[in-house]
Amino acid sequence: MSLEMRNLCERCETTTLPPDSPARICSHECTFCVPCSDVMQNVCPNCGGELVARPRRVSSPTD
Repeated sequence: MSLEMRNLCERCETTTLPPDSPARICSHECTFCVPCSDVMQNVCPNCGGELVARPRRVSSPTD
């Protein structure tokens, strides 16, 4: 099962987050841009969990 790679920050809803861009994610896959995560001190406002760097997903040559 792979992570759901959301493409918008859940806080500001304006920052576009392509799969290969830096973002922060919690264990429930809540996704935020880095500036919003910094403001929230890397704590998810939805579940209280830790926000960590989301792994980057790069396109494979067959995509």
